Amino acid sequence: MADVPIDIAYISRLARISLTGEESSRFSAQFARLFDFIRELQALDVSGVHATAQVIPLSNVMREDELKPCLTQDEALANAPAREGPFFKAPRILE
Repeated sequence: MADVPIDIAYISRLARISLTGEESSRFSAQFARLFDFIRELQALDVSGVHATAQVIPLSNVMREDELKPCLTQDEALANAPAREGPFFKAPRILE
């Protein structure tokens, strides 16, 4: 078990959830395992690994821009819940 004290009651208050005693002890054990795993990762020698190294090669998945016909103003406003002339009408949020 990890020697990092975890205040499950404090964490549950922050998350605004209520936990039973059984849930608290289960989460405490899970946090302990998580911290053990983090300790294992910290022990790894990563001195030869660059900070920006990627495990999976990255590729650009964006398509080329192409011209397409756009909506007319009336088509764009067709499903608007409210409109005022050629504009969308929205409720005022600032006075």
